[in-house]
Amino acid sequence: MKKYLLDTNIVSLAVRGNNHVLKHLTSVPMSELCISAITHAELMYGLAKRPEARRLHRLVSEFLLRVDVLPFDTAVAEVYGTFRAGVEASGRSLSAPDMQIAAHAHGIGAVLVSNDRAFSYIHGLSVEDWSSDEE
Repeated sequence: MKKYLLDTNIVSLAVRGNNHVLKHLTSVPMSELCISAITHAELMYGLAKRPEARRLHRLVSEFLLRVDVLPFDTAVAEVYGTFRAGVEASGRSLSAPDMQIAAHAHGIGAVLVSNDRAFSYIHGLSVEDWSSDEE
């Protein structure tokens, strides 16, 4: 069974009703979709900055009830170290949360679903962009 780990930007597009993302999400069994605990943390940070956005809070909460949130464990932490060192050695950079999410996807053998093209520089990482018709 194929697994898809959704990046924070894809979750944000989904809860805001992006048609391309929603089309993909509804075509894949929920059992194949997941997010990293890192994405969960980023979502909570975004909501904390906008306490007045009640509708957004409700949409994110409803989304989190439907998707598996995977813990960031020691095996994934080891992948993170290797990925981050490799990206830095290539002269490129990604934020620590982005590197953690990439490592999480790779560590569990999942496809990372993101519209951030910077992930394409990570050797061995499988990435799909569901935010447009290009993928």
